[in-house]
Amino acid sequence: MNKAMLIGNVGRDPEVRYVDQGQAVARITLATTERGYTLQNGTQVPDRTEWHNIIMWGKLAEIVNMYVHKGDKLYIEGRIHYASYDDKQGKRQYYTEIWADNMEMLTPKKEQSE
Repeated sequence: MNKAMLIGNVGRDPEVRYVDQGQAVARITLATTERGYTLQNGTQVPDRTEWHNIIMWGKLAEIVNMYVHKGDKLYIEGRIHYASYDDKQGKRQYYTEIWADNMEMLTPKKEQSE
């Protein structure tokens, strides 16, 4: 099973483009943070933020384009997708994305960006 579930904040407004026969594709970045803590010996472990590239297709992409803005809190459910490409120097580059199947907006409407 390939399943990812994330709760985090949107890093920038969605980038939406249209491909094959007008199908919408949206890309967002999502920041998730693990809270810091203190070990028994007193050592402080700081917060750690991870950035995730999220891809949404079709109707979900259109909804994201209309309603999601930088700073909004989202719940994303999807699958991990690995890919690679050759850069200008011919070196293989690898990247990871989450292809979202489901999304819930967690920011209350009155707090959402205008």
